[in-house]
Amino acid sequence: MVDRIYNFSPGPATLPYSVLEEAAKDIVNFNDKGIGLIELSHRSREFMAVAEKTEILVRELLSVPDNYKVLFLQGGASSQFFMVPMNLLGTGKKATFLNTGVWSKKAIKEAKIFGEVEVAFSSEDTSFNRVPEDDEYTVAPDSEYLYLVSNNTIYGTQFAKFPEKDIMLICDMSSDIFSRTLDVSKFGIIFAGAQKNMGPAGVTVVIIREDLLNRTPDNVPTMLRYQTHADKGSMFNTPPTFAIYCVGRVMNWLKDQGGVAAMEKRNQKKAALLYGAIDGGNFYRGHAEKESRSMMNIAFNLPTPELEARFIAEAAVIGLDGLKGHRSIGGCRASIYNAFPREGVEKLVDFMTEFAENNS
Repeated sequence: MVDRIYNFSPGPATLPYSVLEEAAKDIVNFNDKGIGLIELSHRSREFMAVAEKTEILVRELLSVPDNYKVLFLQGGASSQFFMVPMNLLGTGKKATFLNTGVWSKKAIKEAKIFGEVEVAFSSEDTSFNRVPEDDEYTVAPDSEYLYLVSNNTIYGTQFAKFPEKDIMLICDMSSDIFSRTLDVSKFGIIFAGAQKNMGPAGVTVVIIREDLLNRTPDNVPTMLRYQTHADKGSMFNTPPTFAIYCVGRVMNWLKDQGGVAAMEKRNQKKAALLYGAIDGGNFYRGHAEKESRSMMNIAFNLPTPELEARFIAEAAVIGLDGLKGHRSIGGCRASIYNAFPREGVEKLVDFMTEFAENNS
């Protein structure tokens, strides 16, 4: 393995090194066929096998029930902000949202174009530093669904438990899918951009319950109907072939690591190590309330913006890259997705201890 920095970027993010090596070979000569992966027809026998295997692995690792479709779509997770309400709402229909960050705000804005929106909870007045407990909000009984973002990359918050409400859940899991076990049957739709825990940017995985495919209003364009892509096995138009291939390679890697349950334990230990460094003194301060802390994105501050800038610069010199916080809240942020190695967290913790001692 060549010398590599530790990439704490929130996405596109660290991928398993073995996947990068496989992709580097296959992009030039796929399966020793004398043709590169990205030159293959998406309808060729070879690529159809890639897509089929990728779907099988997604289903296996998340225990996706048989009455759900797994789709590989384009447009990024942001396109789902309008595709979900476009397919499931309409005149006289309502949805309930939990506003826990930028991405839920964007989804709320799009949903209002297609139906009525009720925001049952918002932590915007405290800079989105927490997610709600079930007893903090109620869901309108006439809502079609409850929409939430499971993990908020910018603010470092995460739902430790998913809502236990008597209503269908729609969830944006872009930044923590495959990081922990979950019961897919509690959700109507789960969607996630690939560029954090699954692969490179370019494909969005959508897991949708089959009965929802028939709810789309007649005036929705063909390309924006989930039914269209379900009927054609995500091959209605040319899909993002390289991104789908990479998702399959990452799923295979994840299976080799012991699956989602094993990865969850690993993620818990990595996060605990870093939060221990934040809580171990008065120099660092976490942004998220402790009960809402994310295992994937850890946002924190130093005593002053000047020290934060110095911390980020000095960390980069020793190969700890991508620690600058989002421009909306500043500070620092360490994103430690599935493929991020524990050794990188340990090196960051050592640097944090030394930096605090030298700058207190």
